[in-house]
Parts: sequence; structure tokens; C-alpha cells
Amino acid sequence: MTLEPKSLREGGGILTPSIPWDIAMRNQRERILLALAENCAEKTFVGTTIADIVGTASVSRATFYKHFANKTICFRAAADDFLAELQHTVKEARANADSSESDRIRSVAAALLDQLAAKPDWTKLLLVELPSVDPEIVPRYRRLIIDALERELDVAASSDSAVADPEIAFGRFKVLLTGYVAAGEVERLPALLPELVYIALLPYMGQDSALEQAQLTI
Repeated sequence: MTLEPKSLREGGGILTPSIPWDIAMRNQRERILLALAENCAEKTFVGTTIADIVGTASVSRATFYKHFANKTICFRAAADDFLAELQHTVKEARANADSSESDRIRSVAAALLDQLAAKPDWTKLLLVELPSVDPEIVPRYRRLIIDALERELDVAASSDSAVADPEIAFGRFKVLLTGYVAAGEVERLPALLPELVYIALLPYMGQDSALEQAQLTI
């Protein structure tokens, strides 16, 4: 029999744990992913070992391998979870915004920056580590951002719908954020709201309208 960590039993007996098994499993998984993000932020993905992860998460190596076959798969799970969290943030921001397209864009941009600033380890994992560790996820990340923007603006997801290339806008957006993250200034990301709104709207609205919308965030 493989016993779970005492912290997960919280007083329950070996045969009668006080925490249901499925909840204990989710708790283990979350701790492992948090430990991965924390260690990658400090040491990079390459410098992080499974021993680092299980030590930070307070789980055994057997428990790690129960959830993930290796460190790369664990990383992919962490990236997927954070992307899903950002998608949820976007959905909530849209639901709480006014009806105008431009207001929704401003609300979504502000919510994303606040969420990234609130979770610096995860943000560094997504913006700094992800491209080198798992480049296959990057196109999905790019499409998530661009597709969400095009839905808000009620335009077709094609290059003909924009006055400029939205892929270039995404690149500028990523470079801007990554520079702050790499410099250890994640907490300053919300101050980038005017620039982010301008970059996001420029391909669809043109310079004058994008600048006007950006100024409304100041």
C-alpha cells in the first residue's frame, strides 16, 4: 500500500482518510505545479530538477510520477493550466464590461495584466520559459490572444479583416511583457495598459482610433 503524505490525511486514519481521495489527488497535482513554477522562476526549467519540485511540493518522487511521466509533461500541464486560467479571466472581464467593443478590449487587457502581475512565477513560466521548453504551445497561445481579440471586434479571423497584421501586434505585445518579466518587474505590468490597448487595437482600428482608446485608460 502506498501511503499519502500525512498533511493530506489531516488526522484521518490510514484506512479512513479525512480528505476524499480525488480531492487529495488534485491537491497533490496543484502543489506539484506550483512547485514547478516556483523553481522554474528561480532556476529556469533546465536548472530545475524533479528533486527540487518534490522537495518544494512536499511529495514523494512516486507521487510526482503518479501524476506526470517526466518534467516536460509537468511543465506542459502547468502552462495549460495557466492558459486556462487566463481564458477564464478574459471571460469574466468580458461579462463584466460595458457593451461597446472598445470597452471590452480595455477591460480584458486590464484583467489580463492584473492576473499576470498577481502570479509572477507563472507569468515567467509562460512568457520566458515556454518558447524554449515547449514551442508547440506557443502558436496556441498566440491564437488564443488573437482569436479572443477578433471575437471582441466582430471581425473574421483572417488577415483580410485587419488593416495590419495581428501576428505582428502579438509579437510586439509579447516582447513588451517579456522585457518587464525578464527584468523582474512583473508587478509593473498593469501600468502597461495604455500601450497594450494601443498595440491590440492598432491592426483593426488604425493608429488614430487605437491611440484614442489607449488614452482612455490613463
